[in-house]
Amino acid sequence: MFTTMIRARPATICRRLLQAEGLQTKHVSPPFPRTDSYNGHHSFGLLFDIDGVLVRGRTPIPAAKQCFRVLVDRRGRYNVPVVFVTNAGNCMRQTKAEQLSHLLDVEVSPDQVMLSHSPLRMFPQFHNMCVLVSGQGPIKEVAHNLGFQNVITVDMLREECPLLDVVDQNRRPKDNVAPTNSLPPIEAVILFGEPIRWETNLQLIIDVLLTNGKPGNALTTLQYPHIPVLACNMDLMWMAEAKNPRFGHGMFLVCLESLYNKITGHKLKYEALIGKPSVVTYNYAELLIRQQAESLGWTRPVERLYAIGDNPMADIYGANLYNRYLQACHRTRAQIQSKGCGGGGREAAELHEEAGQMSPAEMGGMFGTYTAEQPLPERCDSVLVCTGVYNREQPVLPTDPDQAVTEHRVFHGHRDFCFDPSLTQPSFVVQDVREAVELVFQQEGCPLG
Repeated sequence: MFTTMIRARPATICRRLLQAEGLQTKHVSPPFPRTDSYNGHHSFGLLFDIDGVLVRGRTPIPAAKQCFRVLVDRRGRYNVPVVFVTNAGNCMRQTKAEQLSHLLDVEVSPDQVMLSHSPLRMFPQFHNMCVLVSGQGPIKEVAHNLGFQNVITVDMLREECPLLDVVDQNRRPKDNVAPTNSLPPIEAVILFGEPIRWETNLQLIIDVLLTNGKPGNALTTLQYPHIPVLACNMDLMWMAEAKNPRFGHGMFLVCLESLYNKITGHKLKYEALIGKPSVVTYNYAELLIRQQAESLGWTRPVERLYAIGDNPMADIYGANLYNRYLQACHRTRAQIQSKGCGGGGREAAELHEEAGQMSPAEMGGMFGTYTAEQPLPERCDSVLVCTGVYNREQPVLPTDPDQAVTEHRVFHGHRDFCFDPSLTQPSFVVQDVREAVELVFQQEGCPLG
């Protein structure tokens, strides 16, 4: 699998390839700006997580509305590029933008919203395949919007093959069911997010993988590797209104991986893992930041990104991993320039040679969208807030991977990601999103007022 990438390396090799200095955590609480206008010409963009940062379930966090007062001018126009990067994926971008506009009392455009599945637009090789999609909400509409032409939902498959779903006895067919073969063979599986009926989705997805996309047929010979699986949102847990985190789609993936391995003795393989903390997700978010900067009339490229989140294993790990990717690209470009290499495809290939040695899971299943000619941000700083999954009373993971193993620290990241505890260490720790925005303005030295 991962046809556009090399296969994953062992964790020890990956750590050596991605060796970088640890980021120092700082606790700050600067004064909040008292103006809603920003007249500076700095070059930075903001990436906001949503759940646990701006809202808890359907309830907005009070600090969220306060911080956006300095991000828009008196006409409601954004002073700096802003993208909302969430691992949620059970709705359309337009719907999420409308929800955020209502919660934050500012206008949020769909072009500012990045859901976990948004980067799937960058996988056209799957768009003409017959795909099975799993999740909840308008997943068929979402899939079509992303470019997939031939979509089958789990509910459609269940209706076509009702004998496959028998855990809930009330849903079993009461009469004899004649076999049908009206559905085409399924060529790939797309996992958008946690479904409602886990037992149904787990059973039917396993059926599809075991039968090479023909779940109505009897299993004869197991074909391995199985048909491609693309998964969005690896969050093991997320924060809603409850006091403790709730199961996320990452928990569903753990169940699916365990079941497939238990039945076949083989490891479930992913063609792509999309959403935070994969590099391709931040790469795509930075592309949206660049587009916004151009629409704001900025002539300078965006030089710095600040990723604000509440989950050390998704938001912080992803931002730090993306920062390493950026640094690797900068080093490679410097080497190319020092050698006086020419441009073109060769230069672009060399540009990704170092960064491309990250594991396929960390890259998201494909290389980033940069070419050798495009400007790169200098860095991506991670800002951790304490209003969601993380709170300051939790123990901090050690930065030494060997120490983490000996102390039996729990790794909540996805199975296919190299466990590097240093990537969970944020650049900054603040109480809430209000303090996070204060911090960014202070770091940038923005002339306010």
